Parts: sequence; C-alpha cells; structure tokens
Amino acid sequence: MNPLATIMAIAMSLGSAASLYAASPHCRWPSWRRHAARGKLVGGLLAVASLWAFIAQLGVGAGLCAMLGTWMLGLMVFPYLAWRTAPAGNGETR
Repeated sequence: MNPLATIMAIAMSLGSAASLYAASPHCRWPSWRRHAARGKLVGGLLAVASLWAFIAQLGVGAGLCAMLGTWMLGLMVFPYLAWRTAPAGNGETR
C-alpha cells in the first residue's frame, strides 16, 4: 500500500466535496460561487477518481467505505466552516 496514493485519494475526495459545495446554491463564500458552473462536473470527476484510487489501494469493500466516509465528512465540514467563517448578515446570530 502506497501512502502517497492514499493521501492523494483523500485529497481528491475532499476536493470533490469542496467543488460540490461551491456548486451548491447554499454556498456562503462569494469567492467560491464564481466557480459554481463547473463545480458539479469537477466534483463528480474527482469523486470517481477518488473512488478508483481508494479501491486500488484498499480493495473494493474497504475502498468504497473509505471514500464514502471521507467524502461525507467533507460534505459536512465545508458548510460548517463556511458558517463559522463567513460574515453574519441579515440579522443572523452564531
């Protein structure tokens, strides 16, 4: 098992989650909203590449679980980070 390939698979999975968050209408970072047009395509391609890399490193069962776990963690963390770092507006409280 090559640790560099596993780190690249994790990075691709988190990059996919970030790209899908940028394509979301709920994205709170204005600088990311500019890339929304290609976000879904890039996010999907990175997700497939990450799945392929995880399966190549860990096998089908463990690779699928590792990819989905990392991807879902990223999909949950990016909105939380945006909520914590974006300026509050419209009378929102934190």
